[in-house]
Amino acid sequence: TFEEIANTQGALILDTRKPQVFNKGFIPNSIFIGIDGSFASWVGTLITDIDQPILIVADEGREEEVVKRLARVGYDNSLGYLKGGIESWRKAGKEVDSITSISAEELAQRKATDNGINIVDVRKPSEYQSEHIVDASNVPLDYINEQMDQLNKDTTYHLHCAGGYRSMIMASILKARGYEK
Repeated sequence: TFEEIANTQGALILDTRKPQVFNKGFIPNSIFIGIDGSFASWVGTLITDIDQPILIVADEGREEEVVKRLARVGYDNSLGYLKGGIESWRKAGKEVDSITSISAEELAQRKATDNGINIVDVRKPSEYQSEHIVDASNVPLDYINEQMDQLNKDTTYHLHCAGGYRSMIMASILKARGYEK
């Protein structure tokens, strides 16, 4: 039923679990915005249509919290949630996608051996100007909807932020829009 509603209603699948859990397995084309981060501000920034139909993937027991927190910022078109969470999706034999996440140390090693590595800093311009990885470009998550043309689907990117929350949001958006690298 969840899949049918997503397909027939044009619903956005919003996954609200922790980033280090999301990246290991999620419904293809879903968007990550973790409930334990700056949830309301990122929902308001990234989901530009307040009437967007939304389906929720949440940790078991937190589904109603997500619906309430969406409603508090004006997103009242929650169509439902995936009962049993991602495990019920897997048990039904449905496709699951993933995102590779690496440590800062591994990124440094890759950068040391490959001068052409593409690092994208998704933090705010002020954070980037304060300090950033040498040769990293700044494509702030806040403006991703306006700056998609800065990224090439045929290029491999390493996304960076301060703690992994924003870079996982960005990675999920890119994946949902067909960026596989």
